[in-house]
Amino acid sequence: MQTSGQTIAETLLAWYGDHARTLPWRAPPGTDAATLGPDWPYRVWLSEVMLQQTTVAAVGPYFARFTHRWPTVAALAAADEAEVMSAWAGLGYYSRARNLIACARAVAARGGFPDSEAGLRELPGVGAYTAAAVAAIGFGRAAVPVDANIERVAARLFAIGEPMPGARPAIREAAERIAPTGRAGDFAQAMMDLGATICTTRAPRCLLCPLRPACAGHATGSPETFPLKAPKRAKPLRRGRAFWTLRDDKVWLVRRPPNGMLGGMRALPDDGWSARGDGSGGEGEGEVLGMVRHGFTHFDLELVVVASERTTGEGEWWPASDLDSAGLPTLFAKAASVATACIETANKPSSSPRA
Repeated sequence: MQTSGQTIAETLLAWYGDHARTLPWRAPPGTDAATLGPDWPYRVWLSEVMLQQTTVAAVGPYFARFTHRWPTVAALAAADEAEVMSAWAGLGYYSRARNLIACARAVAARGGFPDSEAGLRELPGVGAYTAAAVAAIGFGRAAVPVDANIERVAARLFAIGEPMPGARPAIREAAERIAPTGRAGDFAQAMMDLGATICTTRAPRCLLCPLRPACAGHATGSPETFPLKAPKRAKPLRRGRAFWTLRDDKVWLVRRPPNGMLGGMRALPDDGWSARGDGSGGEGEGEVLGMVRHGFTHFDLELVVVASERTTGEGEWWPASDLDSAGLPTLFAKAASVATACIETANKPSSSPRA
């Protein structure tokens, strides 16, 4: 059985050389980060922020649009905040977009990204994982980022039996123990790829895994049980209303407050629902056009869409036929679709009965 950290790293890196995923924010295995130019850390950082709690498939088009529109961190720092928030619409977790702008401006002000894990941690919105990822992948520094994929691989490799999230310190120590002395970026991405394609959450493909001979989780016969999950808490259900005000084929959109849920985004006016409680209601205001259900991290929301005459709050009239370009977050894009579909159905002429 292979057990030494160096042997595990060598085996994994050899596998990565043959099986690395081709991604728009990634360099080929074995590439020295120092040869990739001054904008390379920006691309790594941007992709890592976008990938937080979002799939690779979802991020791809956004990454392409952002790097085309704002190819450098200086360009992003100079961008209008509303335009960035609009371009981010649909990726969710909108505090990431606000932190993205703040971080870009801080980096531009200092003339570039710091090249150490500690220096990166000082930037706005950059936590332990992102700092380690940019240090390792963007600069080739000795750092071990631990995302959900790497957590899963390390927990299974060493059969770490403590439930999450308490197991995280032991998982981090295990990942650091097997890290090689060089190729930090390749090692991190190899662990990520192994977790994403082989050591998957359900039905891991152990027969294809290069680390199977060294895997204590596989030896138990139930590798999929690692990492152990704490019992899930039921998410509360919140209820609210969104108001659809249409005049001259234009819809009234407001700008949400900069702090709080979906901060700074264009949206339909609503009744003040939040993660902590239901909205204030508004029954009897107008015709109910439909309802959407949307899941947030800590709660689910049922949002009733109501025809209204409200034009309260800071806002603007937006062409109803061009709502796709308004940059509405997913929740309000769903609500707008429900309202539009209801109105189109109501206005559709009924077919004449047959003679």
